[in-house]
Amino acid sequence: MELAMLAIRPLLPKLGGLLAGEFTLEKRVRKGVDTLNKELKLMHAALHKVAKVPPEQLDEGVKIWAGMVRDLAHQMEDIIDAFILRVDDGGGPTNSKNRVKKLLKKTSKLFKQGKDLHRISDALEDAVGQAKQLAELRQRYKLETPDMHEMETWDTGAGASIDPRTMALYTDVTELNGIEEPRDELINMLFQGDAWSKGLLKTVSVVGFGGLGKTTLARTVYGKIKVQFDCGAFVSVSQNPDMKKIFKDILFELDKKAYSNIYDTTREEKHLIDELIEFLHGKRYLIVIDDIWDGKLWQLIKCAFSSNSLGSRLITTTRILSVAEACCSSTHDIYRMKPLSDDVSRRLFCRRIFSAGEGCPHELVQVSNHILKKCGGIPLAVITVASLLASNNRLKEKDQWDTVLDSIGRGLTEDHSVKEMKKILLLSYDDLPSYLKPCLLYLSVFPDDHMIKRRNLILKWISEGFVNSEQEGTSLYELGDSYFNELVNRSMIQPIGIDNEEKVKACRVHDMVLDLLCSLASEENFVTILDGTERKMPNSQSKVRRLSIQNINVDVTTISLAQVRSIDVFTHDTVDKLLNTSSCEVLRVLDLHYPFPDTSKLLHLRYLRLNHRYLQKFPMDMGKLQFLQVLDVSKTRIEEMPSSVLRLRRLMYLRIDESMKLMPGIGNLTSLEVLDGPKLGKFYWGSVNDHLVKELGTLTKIEK
Repeated sequence: MELAMLAIRPLLPKLGGLLAGEFTLEKRVRKGVDTLNKELKLMHAALHKVAKVPPEQLDEGVKIWAGMVRDLAHQMEDIIDAFILRVDDGGGPTNSKNRVKKLLKKTSKLFKQGKDLHRISDALEDAVGQAKQLAELRQRYKLETPDMHEMETWDTGAGASIDPRTMALYTDVTELNGIEEPRDELINMLFQGDAWSKGLLKTVSVVGFGGLGKTTLARTVYGKIKVQFDCGAFVSVSQNPDMKKIFKDILFELDKKAYSNIYDTTREEKHLIDELIEFLHGKRYLIVIDDIWDGKLWQLIKCAFSSNSLGSRLITTTRILSVAEACCSSTHDIYRMKPLSDDVSRRLFCRRIFSAGEGCPHELVQVSNHILKKCGGIPLAVITVASLLASNNRLKEKDQWDTVLDSIGRGLTEDHSVKEMKKILLLSYDDLPSYLKPCLLYLSVFPDDHMIKRRNLILKWISEGFVNSEQEGTSLYELGDSYFNELVNRSMIQPIGIDNEEKVKACRVHDMVLDLLCSLASEENFVTILDGTERKMPNSQSKVRRLSIQNINVDVTTISLAQVRSIDVFTHDTVDKLLNTSSCEVLRVLDLHYPFPDTSKLLHLRYLRLNHRYLQKFPMDMGKLQFLQVLDVSKTRIEEMPSSVLRLRRLMYLRIDESMKLMPGIGNLTSLEVLDGPKLGKFYWGSVNDHLVKELGTLTKIEK
């Protein structure tokens, strides 16, 4: 339901703008817009009511209806954006009378042309017809419309900040899951016996099902003992590995300076293995290979590690016992994860919910014991349920706790861990407010164990239209930042690092949470993930809305991109050269590692990020991208920003390399909120600096 609501919300103000007189519309067109506007408002209100019903209680016909509403809204928004693009000259919002007169004159002239009038009229007529059919379906399923004033009172989450109780869970790993004992046990396994004294290589494998904290344990041990080694690396493999990327990750982690450009190079697996062998020769190293799913994969990885290694250590983590056995020479070198004890589970549970020293109220002790029993000592389950309870305004009301208890299921055991863990996670997902669900689902575009930078994520949310505010003057970035904080507070994402402003730098998504999000995103046709597996390949009839390419061995040429709104490429190889972007006429978000192909028709772009050190100039006239809000070219070798960028009046965020030369006229970017990268004292233009500073001073929205 939330995704259909999300599709409608940005469309309503656009329709209202057309009716408000800013655009001169032919009578038949205006009538169609007015009819569609009323129908969509009713649909939006009905969806708001239906969204309050638990998904499992919804009739299948209601879900189909919601999907049809979503598709109609997307279709109509594309039509309106194309119309605005034809009549608008790219200027940002303005109150200038001359601007309005110019726009009205241009619009009037445009609609004297029968071709344009016929096109918009036909599209509107088709949309209105669909809307009326959907209205009849709404009545059939008895989706009574709530009072319209409810639409004005939705909570947008503005003002949410990171809960210090949540941050404590992630900044103090010892308290996170009672890790002292398993940490010391694993360290003893690494150093005991003759392997250390004789300078032999030893591999220890940590095994256990999802949510037990294998990665947390391995990270804790790695941080504790890495000072005893010459170099180290911590890399994740995941379920659908790219072997070249794994070896490049290891090299980069071993020496970030020496291998800063390793991802821009094309090398075969054999060459990367040889490079690793050469680098590690004569060094004592500590390397963690996290989340291995295939024993054969390990046989290839271990080729890079010499047996004569001065007492080096390898740690692997896996969910599969047979894989752990393949990694180790002896079963004595396998560490089996155990659930948390009752005492540690309770400490973790209470610390997340209650203030320091407060403790669990007497009337909630019994129900909390039952909840913890069903969590089965799995850290992820304990934290997720505790965060769900902590986020509820009726925190200390026993009936709320009883409801959560009844919703969990029959309890977690190793045999049923995945199924029951997903039920707990789904309970937390269903409890999210409607504005957060699309933001969380969007995380499914990222690969396993990917570090997601906070700022980039928020900017993509904005560009996708997930962050909206009806209040003038509201900063969309600040609102998106509050969304991020709320997801952290609910433990749906795991925070990574703190910057100088005491804000979270980035986040990761636990693999079980990501698995749930990918499943939900696939069911809703929200994201299409290409990772090389057949189970995720779309059929020829699918309307691909968001495309995430995570493997070079995928054929994107067979996929229709006519409706695609975002493309994210996470492989550093040349898969993006196969993308036929000329057909992506409604594309909003484009994030590539390689210079992208034809962009002449990508006029609806909101977010453009280019990440390739060999790119030396912009591949197109940037001034054509009149909807662009975010431009990030900081990871390129572009030396000078073209003057065409100065025509992007909607640009909110501009990130460039610190050596890039800015052009006079930066003051024209009146919507700019962030200019990241340039160092004003190092510009090549000398005395022009004073003028640049004055121009920046006129940008009232920019961060000072």
